[in-house]
Amino acid sequence: METMKERFAKLLLGQDMSGGRKGVCTALAVSKAITDLSATIFGELWRLEPLAPRKKAMWRREMDWLLRVTDSIVELIPSPRELPGGAVFEVMVTRPRSDIYMNLPALRKLDDMVLGMLEGFRHTEFWYIEWGVLLVGAGVDKSSSFSRPSFRQEEKWWLPCPKVPSHGLSEAARRSLQQSRDYANQILKAAKAINCGVLAEMEIPDTYMENLPKSGKSCLRENIYCSITAKHFFPECLLDSLGLSSEQSALAIANNLEAAKHVWRRKDQIRYQNNEKDKKSWSGKVKALAKDSGRRQTIAERAEALLEHLKLRYPQLPPTVLGMNKIQYNKDVGRAILESYSRVIETLASSIMARIDDVIYMDDAIKRCLAAEKVSLCFERVASVL
Repeated sequence: METMKERFAKLLLGQDMSGGRKGVCTALAVSKAITDLSATIFGELWRLEPLAPRKKAMWRREMDWLLRVTDSIVELIPSPRELPGGAVFEVMVTRPRSDIYMNLPALRKLDDMVLGMLEGFRHTEFWYIEWGVLLVGAGVDKSSSFSRPSFRQEEKWWLPCPKVPSHGLSEAARRSLQQSRDYANQILKAAKAINCGVLAEMEIPDTYMENLPKSGKSCLRENIYCSITAKHFFPECLLDSLGLSSEQSALAIANNLEAAKHVWRRKDQIRYQNNEKDKKSWSGKVKALAKDSGRRQTIAERAEALLEHLKLRYPQLPPTVLGMNKIQYNKDVGRAILESYSRVIETLASSIMARIDDVIYMDDAIKRCLAAEKVSLCFERVASVL
């Protein structure tokens, strides 16, 4: 109980325990609390293994405390009531706000699915070796996986190295891993859909709009702008031509597309407001204005379409500048909870998929080596016969 009181005191003070003016708003404080709790419990999820019972209990307990705030975020809805005489009338009753009513139970279910998936890795055919141990034992232990680190292992030197038996994983274990990966991918998609929906409902901060350039064209590369403004537009072909080599380059394009889209829409809004004020000049310029406005609307829609295709191609894309601004300046506690909770689940599902991919990579590598050894042995036998 004392821990709970301390946690809510920090939230009310905006994480400024001095009680001064340095505290953040309640919505951002709750969002940070959920993010920090996830980092404390799960870390970066370096291994596929069950969560320790103490950590699991802590996660459930503290998330229940943080989510209890939503009990007070309600709306009034009509509900029929029947009198003893048989007459029916409506009274207004409270219910969780519609977005919380729809999304929070789904997020709780996804949360349980993630924990259940981790619990399923209690008995596995693979195991982990720390990087330092792997280097010391390189060339000594040839009974499993490799005698030296692979290039993929060297790329991820900070992660424990997954090891598989010398004959590779069994078909059942491999099939189970693939099913778990597909399962995690479904969780990722569901959490991302909720997160995108919540972010879309958040207001665009004035700070973001004020820092946008005056021209949408200046936000984009020349080839992207030419493709968007061309007579025919093919977003998939345009993405292929960009040659994006990493998520960071994809994120940069996403930020530019969002900025350009909002620049063009802001210009349309300003032009419409100015024309409403100046009715006299409207009749003479109606055709030119309609044509200009229609063109900006078209290229803004194309920029949005390209952005959607980019997000589909890179499902694990980090939040854009606009998304981070919305999270930072959001004042709605309910949306802050839904956004941070869905983002945490999205990150966990993505990490599980990455760790499964590491194990599958090691299994594929050892089986390729075994196949190569068999071919070499066959050639040696043929040569000895000849």
